[in-house]
Amino acid sequence: MATAAESSYRVRVVDESHVGPPRGSVSPTTIPLTFLDMVWISIGPMQRIFFYEFPDISTPHFTQNIYPNLKHSLSLTLRHFFPFAANLTCPPPPNHPYISYKEGDSVLVSVAESDYDFDHLTANQARDNNAFHQSLVPKLPTPSLLSEETHAVPTMAVQFTVFPNSGFSIGIAFNHVAADGRSLNHFVKSWASMSVTHRLGDLPCHDKDLVEDPDGIASIYLNDWRNFLKNCSASSSADSGNGVTPPAVVPQEKVRLTLVLGRAEIEKLKQLVVAATQTQSEPAAARISTYVVTCAFVWVLWMKIQESKEGTTGGHLDDDTLSHFIAPADCRGRLGLPFPPTYFGNCLAQISGSAKRSELMGSNGIVVAAKAIGRAICKLKKCPLTGAENSLSHFIEKLKTPSLLVTVAGSPKFRVYDTDFGWGKPKKSEVGHIGHGSFSLNECRDEEGGVEIGLVIGRQQLDFFNAIIEHARAEYSMIG
Repeated sequence: MATAAESSYRVRVVDESHVGPPRGSVSPTTIPLTFLDMVWISIGPMQRIFFYEFPDISTPHFTQNIYPNLKHSLSLTLRHFFPFAANLTCPPPPNHPYISYKEGDSVLVSVAESDYDFDHLTANQARDNNAFHQSLVPKLPTPSLLSEETHAVPTMAVQFTVFPNSGFSIGIAFNHVAADGRSLNHFVKSWASMSVTHRLGDLPCHDKDLVEDPDGIASIYLNDWRNFLKNCSASSSADSGNGVTPPAVVPQEKVRLTLVLGRAEIEKLKQLVVAATQTQSEPAAARISTYVVTCAFVWVLWMKIQESKEGTTGGHLDDDTLSHFIAPADCRGRLGLPFPPTYFGNCLAQISGSAKRSELMGSNGIVVAAKAIGRAICKLKKCPLTGAENSLSHFIEKLKTPSLLVTVAGSPKFRVYDTDFGWGKPKKSEVGHIGHGSFSLNECRDEEGGVEIGLVIGRQQLDFFNAIIEHARAEYSMIG
């Protein structure tokens, strides 16, 4: 179990530099944002961390022998993935933001040293979430003013953190407007390949004309976000002007856990759901995948954790209250458009399912959740962008009751443990930005067909969390 002593660890930055594409290798370029990009315009930075074991490493050894090659290979990779070295340029309304690259644009790269226990950090048990969310990933540099009303926001930053005599991590923060998870995964694996073999592999496709928008959905999304932010600001000002003081929020110490479902455990969950759907004369077996049952399990788990919090068990949620599950789905190859697998940017639709609180909390909760997710995936496969013009406004509406919203980051399909910079597979990979109802999914490092689930909960909820898992172990004989 994580202890209070964790808060005493130190992370000290020892070097900062800027890395861009080789001089003259990329022409000045302006990239418009499609509606698939614009939906992410007001979302905070995405964060991914890779940990590599290196028992004899020291900070001088890293900076002198490893760091130069990582920076050089990063530069060569950015030649083809230049939007990550570019800036998101935000002009005043009604103009649309866009990505702009010019000679000299670059990625802020830093090296830090930490005395944190590397083995503890890369384990599965409860760990201080601040280490992942704040200390091991960089902050994106401060936006710069291009004119009085136009500012430029960097799209990526990288931080290497050395744990002497143990290993090091690569922390990446990036703006979701520039790329989705599959594009980041393509970039990182290309960087790793360049670092080891000096070859890049498949080149990214930057053709934004592949995304057609005859209905002006990009403008709809931009207005949705602007209205949302305006309403938030107005609400805050009204409270202040009326002398209303918002209730004090007591900071809650958060811990991060990794829950591993092995292949055998996942198969038992599938059997449970398939058996239940067959008895209800619902031929849903074809869509009861590893992804579906894993997400269903976590959805129900998250609802039970929320119910355990003080204030959510007082009866203000009735049995018909809807809980919502939302996840991104890669649409490359689904839209009927010529998207190549290497399309760079955002190409995501929304998996959106809902179920009654009472049904999720009941004895058949996992089955209910799996059916809701399965139906949403079937709908997506048939018409991935039906109702897209309203999807963001519906999502913003659900944000008003965050305790009833569950979202997903990452995917086992990314194969993050195949990211080899020359030191073998990572000892661990984490999504830094999870929390507030969001969990992460990776493939299992040590068992083909298994899944790693990343969760962030309050430290005071650990006992309740462990009790739920023990109950699942007893009921399904599933979690080891």
